[in-house]
Amino acid sequence: MTGRAPEECRWDLVSLGEVMLRFDPGEGRIHTTRSFQVWEGGGEYNVARSLRRCFRQRTAIATAFADNPVGRLAEDLIFQGGVDPSLIQWRAYDGVGREVRNGLNFVERGFGPRPPLGCSDRGHTAIAQIKPGDFDWQAIFGKGAGARCLHTGGVFAALSATAPAVAREAIDAARRHRTLVSYDLNYRDSLWRSFGGDARALEVNSALVAETDILFAGEQDFRSRLGVDLTTLDSASPALSALERQEKMLRLVVEAYPNLTAVAMTQRFAESSCRHHWGAVALVQGEFVSVGTRPIDVLDRIGGGDSFAAGFLYGLLEGRGAAWALACGVAHGALAMTTPGDMSMATLPEVERLMSGGALQTHR
Repeated sequence: MTGRAPEECRWDLVSLGEVMLRFDPGEGRIHTTRSFQVWEGGGEYNVARSLRRCFRQRTAIATAFADNPVGRLAEDLIFQGGVDPSLIQWRAYDGVGREVRNGLNFVERGFGPRPPLGCSDRGHTAIAQIKPGDFDWQAIFGKGAGARCLHTGGVFAALSATAPAVAREAIDAARRHRTLVSYDLNYRDSLWRSFGGDARALEVNSALVAETDILFAGEQDFRSRLGVDLTTLDSASPALSALERQEKMLRLVVEAYPNLTAVAMTQRFAESSCRHHWGAVALVQGEFVSVGTRPIDVLDRIGGGDSFAAGFLYGLLEGRGAAWALACGVAHGALAMTTPGDMSMATLPEVERLMSGGALQTHR
């Protein structure tokens, strides 16, 4: 992968996205609990935090909060995660949240036949009101500052009418300064439903992915949210093995978006909330690699995909090669799902131990 050298940069990765407070009822239910464990979380933020805590990379989060005790709690949790908070923007609080507020996310982990359940309370948040020009991207990515990688995605882009323009502004600045751009499509129907649905998601995501280097997405995203024509894949499917089909799919994505140097797709099949089959495939600079699905035990699946992205990006940024990066992402994602909360509590030695244990072998 090409990009800026570590010594040229203040950060290894800057994430642009929303940070919410996650309220977790533990083994209970949202509608019956009398107490919650509180975590911070958010699709783009989780990647920055995992890269900092597990992989010891220098990371920052570009986000915004209403300046009240709830926002300061989120900031304190970011401090604890080791992510640089210097890019946080603060908005004056009106006292009741009519004009600006901080996002809340109530999440049940699920158990056995009961699936995870999320209930977001995130309207009129500070980060959703960010507009082009609010962040000084030239100062963030310019000489004497900068990052090796910018990470953002479809969660942030779906927050408001202005969010896609902010994402595009950040991506354009990153590309001017030879910063790699990573994008997790991370489609959420609840976010796009009142914002144009699949048609708007296709319009926004296809424009942003056209300027992206590294993409995380799934088959339905390729079809519905990126407009990739997979009809030749469908007609050839009976004659292809599952692995051959996945490789052909990723090559069709890169044909449609030739700017992409890496595309990664997790493979997850859930027997129950507690038992998943987990693996991944990727195409990196024309090299196809895969980690076959293996059964894993799951305590909390939320954030597993973000932890996969963090491990994969770490491998690429450190120049460890496509196969190593993919195996790192799969191992890190598996470990992240053994602990509560959105983000990983794993250590790099634990990830490497799992990678070398034979359970998650990479096959070319």
